[in-house]
Amino acid sequence: MSFADLGLSDELLRAVGDTGYTEPTPIQASAIPPVLMMRDIIGIAQTGTGKTASFVLPMIDILAQGRSRARMPRSLILEPTRELAAQVAENFETYGKYHKLSMALLIGGVQMGDQVKALEKGVDVLIATPGRLMDLFGRGKILLTGCSMLVIDEADRMLDMGFIPDIEEICTKLPAQRQTLLFSATMPAPIKKLADRFLNNPKTIEVARPASTNINITQWVVPVKGPSSEKRKALRALLGQEEVRTAIIFCNRKTTVRELNKSLKENGFSSGEIHGDMDQPARVAELERFKKGDINILVASDVAARGLDVKGVSHVFNYDAPWHPDDYVHRIGRTGRGGATGIAYTFVGPDDAENIENIEKLTGQKIARVADVPEAPAEEAPRRERSGRRRERVVDEAPRVVAREEAPRVDVREEAPRAQPREEAPRRERTRREQDERPRGRERDRERAPVVAEAADDGGWNGPVPNFLNVGLRY
Repeated sequence: MSFADLGLSDELLRAVGDTGYTEPTPIQASAIPPVLMMRDIIGIAQTGTGKTASFVLPMIDILAQGRSRARMPRSLILEPTRELAAQVAENFETYGKYHKLSMALLIGGVQMGDQVKALEKGVDVLIATPGRLMDLFGRGKILLTGCSMLVIDEADRMLDMGFIPDIEEICTKLPAQRQTLLFSATMPAPIKKLADRFLNNPKTIEVARPASTNINITQWVVPVKGPSSEKRKALRALLGQEEVRTAIIFCNRKTTVRELNKSLKENGFSSGEIHGDMDQPARVAELERFKKGDINILVASDVAARGLDVKGVSHVFNYDAPWHPDDYVHRIGRTGRGGATGIAYTFVGPDDAENIENIEKLTGQKIARVADVPEAPAEEAPRRERSGRRRERVVDEAPRVVAREEAPRVDVREEAPRAQPREEAPRRERTRREQDERPRGRERDRERAPVVAEAADDGGWNGPVPNFLNVGLRY
């Protein structure tokens, strides 16, 4: 089957041809015709199957007829993350280049002013995350009464992120007579309930068993018994293999992402990071560096796990075994895309046994264990060498410092025995006069300095202070 068999327009087929694609994926072949017939759709497909194009392509042809109005988008696509929204926008630009459709992207982390200006001009396609959309709607900057098509993408991810109440509210703002497309990798009960409420006689399309993993991905479990340094050592060893061209490394915590990226850089790897604490421009810039090949390793939190389509990712590493089994499917789905093969490694420590059991239960397959991990150089060696050199320099300088400090003390010890003892009472009386007549300001500092310096070390002398040591005092 070719794209021409799906009923797409000549302009759209030309744009698809420019990308080099000749045959649709199973989800595209099954979803595009009914979408063009204005049917509601429930699409169940794992990530990396071409799901985005299965709704972007027919939407372009459907929206080719009609005119946009200010603040009233004609269609709405909801995405759970900024990265996914930006990726869908790129798809519209790629496939819609021979159409004159307008588009706006509403995501957090960027200034709202430019987004409002785009809405005021009128848009055919509005791509948004639920939070920013609800914000602008509450400010009266957008109306949804003219929206005739709604796409809810990554619905199970929306559920995980707590967006279902927002989606339900958004659906109530849209016209009752509309076309709704819902896509999800899995179909848990809350998503099924959402579909039953807001979709009208939908056609269900399922091209893969829910939560199944891509058969093109070779999966391995790497047992790790030691501390985190041992895990980093095993990771560096696997990254050093020649077949690792580009890799995404997933961590459960943002702090781990930052620490691991720093460690990889210190050990000579070309790596970057992406996590939720980064603002949108920084995240986009880091992804662009990875896509262009400026870096070949991307350390990421689960913000990057779903829907990101980066061509040529050869390996995925789960530095931390994911807490939720569904996340495993989406993480490793970053490799083995578009018919290519990929390899996924998951590091499992003593505390991760239950996590990996749940993953194997969900996917219905036993993941092979790596028997022997290649050796990697110790991570701390460079830092220890630098610290050692610093210590050597301190030791070399120490004798010279001691020599300078001991010179005056020798003179004091030589002079002290020749001094005549003084009676203590006069010395105490003179001390009281010193307190009454002590100098002020800089003069005081200059005059007291010799006394302080000499009194610092009396060479063990326990008798009265000799006269020659009182040269700085005034009587």
